[in-house]
Amino acid sequence: MVRRPVAWIVALVLFAEALGVLAVNWFLGVVVDRQDMSLASLDPDVMSVSSKAGGVVFGLYFALCGLVSLLVAVRDRAPAGFGKVLLISAAVVHALLGAFAWGLVGWTAFLLMAVVLALVVLLLMTHDGRPGEPADAAAGTAGGGPGGTDGSAGPGGPGGPGTPVSPPAAPTAP
Repeated sequence: MVRRPVAWIVALVLFAEALGVLAVNWFLGVVVDRQDMSLASLDPDVMSVSSKAGGVVFGLYFALCGLVSLLVAVRDRAPAGFGKVLLISAAVVHALLGAFAWGLVGWTAFLLMAVVLALVVLLLMTHDGRPGEPADAAAGTAGGGPGGTDGSAGPGGPGGPGTPVSPPAAPTAP
């Protein structure tokens, strides 16, 4: 059963984007190499190799972001640590790409970047569980937190983790 389809969609979109970025940059490198073009007297071979290398680097970056999203979908847990930082950086990259796309390519490219940005942010915002814990456990179904059912004051306070909870004392007659 798919509980959080956003993570699956984000993974699919990021994998497709990784392939697209790799293919476009590789194609541009081949075009520069075959046309023997130069820009401001730069070496065409260096331009070709750098375009291909950039495509590989950014393709791997988006593929790694897609892998993090896929792990979020499979585990049904919030991204944590390096994965969360990677997804936040992907959101920032898509915001910047969207801003540049508006001026250089047009509103359709901007719209595509905005949709991917919204999906990544939605993924980050909808998985509100603690890292390493399913999303249901973060909703407070188990006692132990402030106002929990076991009467403890929370972690580190009186009756913290590992401390047995005794029943309240019975009232005494005057």
